Amino acid sequence: MARYDEKFKRAVVQEYLSGSGGYKLLAAKYGVVHSMVERWVSSYRKHGDAALRSKLSHYSPQFKLSVLEQMRHQELSCSQAAVLFDLRGGAGVVSGWLRLYHEEGVDGLMPKPRGRPKKMKTPHSPTLEAQQAPDTRTVEDLRKENEHLRAEVAYLKKLDALVRAKKQAAPSKRKR
Repeated sequence: MARYDEKFKRAVVQEYLSGSGGYKLLAAKYGVVHSMVERWVSSYRKHGDAALRSKLSHYSPQFKLSVLEQMRHQELSCSQAAVLFDLRGGAGVVSGWLRLYHEEGVDGLMPKPRGRPKKMKTPHSPTLEAQQAPDTRTVEDLRKENEHLRAEVAYLKKLDALVRAKKQAAPSKRKR
């Protein structure tokens, strides 16, 4: 999105207020979108020269919630709320807050952490803990587990042998 300096915005707004042309005519003349000219003019009417100055656009969760409450009580549209509170980003910012509020509640208005997430810690797996801790299983439990594992290995070997035998017994198809 292109950023326009304060002088340029003031010239466009003053030209509109002097009656030289409408939103679409001025937008075509200066190469901007007509809705942007409309936003500049309405912000200028509401807040004066301060509306055309650049400013930071970080808002607290309490401020966001108060904007949404005012919208509901006064039945304002997103663009009207953006002009009323002199919000940078226009109606898109307010509609984003509204969407997040409906999806996640007040927590959706909280600031999100920025940047790359921190490196993951190694998970604590029970197998690592079991290896480090002294073995508390009885000899009988270990024998049963060993027998079970031997049966599993024997089953897999038998299955592998059957699959190989089936592949060898299958006749190969000849090409004509």
